[in-house]
Amino acid sequence: MKNVIKKLISDPVLIVAWILALFSVFIVHPDSGYKEYIDFRSLGILWGLMIIIQGLRENTVFEKIGDVLLKRVKKSWQLALVLVFMCFVSSMFITNDVALITFVPFALLTLHSCNREDLMIPVIVLQTVAANLGSMLTPIGNPQNLYLYGLTKMGLFEFMGCMLPYTLASAVLLIVSISFLPGKSMALEERKKDYHVVKNFGSKKQIIIYSLLFILALLAVLQFIPWQIMTAVIFIVVLIMDDNILLRADYILLLTFIGFFIFTGNMGRIPQVRDLLTSLIEGKEFFTALITSQFISNVPATLMLSGFANDYKQLLSGVNVGGLGTLIASMASLISFKAYSNDYKENRKKYLLMFTLVNIIFLIILIILHMIIS
Repeated sequence: MKNVIKKLISDPVLIVAWILALFSVFIVHPDSGYKEYIDFRSLGILWGLMIIIQGLRENTVFEKIGDVLLKRVKKSWQLALVLVFMCFVSSMFITNDVALITFVPFALLTLHSCNREDLMIPVIVLQTVAANLGSMLTPIGNPQNLYLYGLTKMGLFEFMGCMLPYTLASAVLLIVSISFLPGKSMALEERKKDYHVVKNFGSKKQIIIYSLLFILALLAVLQFIPWQIMTAVIFIVVLIMDDNILLRADYILLLTFIGFFIFTGNMGRIPQVRDLLTSLIEGKEFFTALITSQFISNVPATLMLSGFANDYKQLLSGVNVGGLGTLIASMASLISFKAYSNDYKENRKKYLLMFTLVNIIFLIILIILHMIIS
């Protein structure tokens, strides 16, 4: 219990969300309208996806796929390309957070084993950028997309069409960036004998079941089946199969969502505040979302601005492109920084310098693209 409390009070975004929520409660007292604030559909689907993806991770599915891909590479640039684009592509389906949690340690181990530690910082930085940008294409790529997809009622192709130009441009930028890596044409040394990314492959039965549950979740996202059925099936199946997985969802993120739902819901019921915020944001959704994300990260920015924005497509592109920039613009970026810093504390400043430089370059180019296509 102490560990749970410690974890709760150590998350600054969660604390801010609930301070704002509690502050707003004194202005708009609790009533029957509160139940309309919380998007239970988004929370339910997000929870289900967390459980499914955690189950697949426990069975080392993603590491196994990466291990198979790496067996085909011979040159350093090929290794970098595989490591970066594993994050780019996988984040579209398993979220940017999970892509980085899975493949950044994978990259650290692989580069060390191949004696290419000189590539660690640029590759990890590019993996981080790749995960944040690849995830913007699909409704399930990150939490803000899932929320906005449900809120806006956009069709799947309309949603993906909105983000496709940014995604294609990001892929090109990543390939160009890899071409500038030092020693990119060097042949890779044979990996060390103690190199074992995947020591034990998971249960085939569980992998099949989690894969079927993933398809069920996609059907709920696309509104072919009620989200309540999806969550009930996932809960019952996982409870029977491996109940420990139910404890490994990111409940702090779900609580953060609820806190911001209460705050924005209450602010929206104060006419003066609603009109002021709407007038400030109207017509400037992209840049407002982008700038706000730099300071509080793009998920909270989405929740705070969505109640007052009129152009949801601009908001969608703004919070996704806004994941570039500062280290906290996308909280997923902290995953890479912590993973690298744990092993190479002495190079933190070097990592942050390259991270900032690469993010700014990508951000400027995608802003220019936005101005051209808008």
